[in-house]
Amino acid sequence: MSLSQAMQDLKDRLKASDRMPLVFLGHGSPMNAIEDTAYARSWADLGRALPRPQAILVVSAHWMTRGTTLVDVSRLPKTIHDFYGFPPELYAVDYPAPGAPDIAREVAALLASHHAQGDDSWGLDHGAWSVLKWLYPDHDVPVFQLSIDMTREFDWHVQTGRDLADLRNRGVLILGSGNVVHNLRAMRHGTPHDWAVAFDQYVAERLADRDIAALADRRGMGALLQMAHPTPDHYIPALTIAGAADAKDRLAFLNASIDLASLSMRSFVFY
Repeated sequence: MSLSQAMQDLKDRLKASDRMPLVFLGHGSPMNAIEDTAYARSWADLGRALPRPQAILVVSAHWMTRGTTLVDVSRLPKTIHDFYGFPPELYAVDYPAPGAPDIAREVAALLASHHAQGDDSWGLDHGAWSVLKWLYPDHDVPVFQLSIDMTREFDWHVQTGRDLADLRNRGVLILGSGNVVHNLRAMRHGTPHDWAVAFDQYVAERLADRDIAALADRRGMGALLQMAHPTPDHYIPALTIAGAADAKDRLAFLNASIDLASLSMRSFVFY
């Protein structure tokens, strides 16, 4: 199904459903936040197709914790510029969306078995605001982030998605932001690495088959996973989003391409 067909199908199905979709976006370079790229345009198109949520819960690759899961309960999340070496225009970007402290505290209680707790020291990192500024440019939808516990195995993050899934019925859009392939050391101009193409295709096929267990099987993915993700922070949000999906959901892909040879921009929507 093409992106335009998928977006029309998304609009048509959402007319008959109050349940929010699930979105994972490959965010790539922070420069996508301020440049007119094909990726940014696709995010803007997606934002026009999505329903307006009551709140947005973002699982970003850039909020990593160890031994706990934190939920941002701040009323006015600050815009975090968590990168260096970029043009001044990027550091000037502000995304002053309100927080959703009441819902965030409910999420912390919902994830009590994950040692979740509220936190007001974070805000919105670039994994969140670089895509949200295109999805919801008026920054008028309440938004809060959920951290990723880097000490946990992949199936734990899948279960996090399952535990969050009912939020979809309450008007909460669950948005994951990372990259299906993310190896910064292997970036180059030119054709994508064979292993990057292979892992990107593997993830797409397993998502289409709803074989989430395979996506959480480190041993089964072996060396290919290590090449695609020297550290798994950009992969984990995709697992959480996949975990929140169910058999009733349809799947649409967008931006199925690899940037700078080792960054998959593949994004997907369950709806």
